[in-house]
Amino acid sequence: MPNRAVRSSPMLAVAAVAALLAACSPPNPPRREPPLPSNAQMVQSIRAAAAKDKSVINVHPLRDPGVTSLRDMAAADEQSGHYARAAQSLDQALKLSPDAPDLLQDRAEAAIYMGDYAKAEQLARRSWSLGPKLGPLCERNWQTIVELDLHARNATAAASARKQVVACHKADIPRF
Repeated sequence: MPNRAVRSSPMLAVAAVAALLAACSPPNPPRREPPLPSNAQMVQSIRAAAAKDKSVINVHPLRDPGVTSLRDMAAADEQSGHYARAAQSLDQALKLSPDAPDLLQDRAEAAIYMGDYAKAEQLARRSWSLGPKLGPLCERNWQTIVELDLHARNATAAASARKQVVACHKADIPRF
């Protein structure tokens, strides 16, 4: 048999060079996730959701003076950055008034400050189940869930919870 020489074609050379260059290129850089908000930013977002609400529903329960005093102490401790002491004051208030939805939500926010996200979610959901289901407290409950879902990078659950935040608003009857 005769020995045939294989002719190299220009197309084969171009393909070989392209393959070599592709092998030398750096891998795709990893996709960077946006930074997570701080605990303080999460609580700020929760409270902002309620502050912007102009709902006609806003429940303010009558308080035992002891509960009011403990709640005030918790607020002062939170302002000074003593989140564990704030949580302790709220826990004492909850012993006096265990089914108070606003206290449960305050305690959920204290749990977020301390990084106890599972407890925060449990308390916010309990607050919602006992609360008015409309108005600023409802919005704080569901915004807590939104923030925790975002922190867990669960966009689908956060979008679902956002719909609940919107559902908490009850518009005023137009008056002419």
